[in-house]
Amino acid sequence: MARPRTRDYDELRRDLLDAAGRLLAQEGPQALSTRRLAHEVGTSTKAVYNLFGDKAGLLRAMFLEGFARLADEFARVPTDGDPEADLMALGHAYRASALDNPHLYELMFGRPLADFQPDEAALAQIQGTFDTLIQAVARCVDAGRFAPSDPHDIAVHLNALVHGLASLELLGSLGPRPQADHHWRVALEAAFRGHRAPPR
Repeated sequence: MARPRTRDYDELRRDLLDAAGRLLAQEGPQALSTRRLAHEVGTSTKAVYNLFGDKAGLLRAMFLEGFARLADEFARVPTDGDPEADLMALGHAYRASALDNPHLYELMFGRPLADFQPDEAALAQIQGTFDTLIQAVARCVDAGRFAPSDPHDIAVHLNALVHGLASLELLGSLGPRPQADHHWRVALEAAFRGHRAPPR
């Protein structure tokens, strides 16, 4: 297969990653074959191999694509406004990314395939999303909005919170959207209260 033009290459790559994510999420690891994936997207198995090399390369690309989309959501959040508002917006950006990409979420944060383990290079590549959270927390601490504490520790707490909420919402356990909105708001506001600096 000749290498497509840049636009076609990017579109085909995205279509393949999305289709692979849907197959994995909806039908399990056994459905994720090169032949099945090529059929779903209407391309050749050779195109899949040309783009990703093998199944391990495909899984790695899916993992990185999920975090790239999360990073894109984070990039739209202000970094020069009210520190707490900006941090809250990151939480909502995390939720939006999870809801927009549920087919990639499990591979990002779970291990649906026992033989998939992100390598050190992949883990280093996704570190930026967590660093963004740490930096947003640090702004709250530096501004005196949060009590003096290690921003990394607070970021771990908040990351665990939004991950749990997103996972439950994707499973339908938070109820319909208005009810889920309520749970997100209450949980994030409570977490922020717990980290705020005491009044002088």
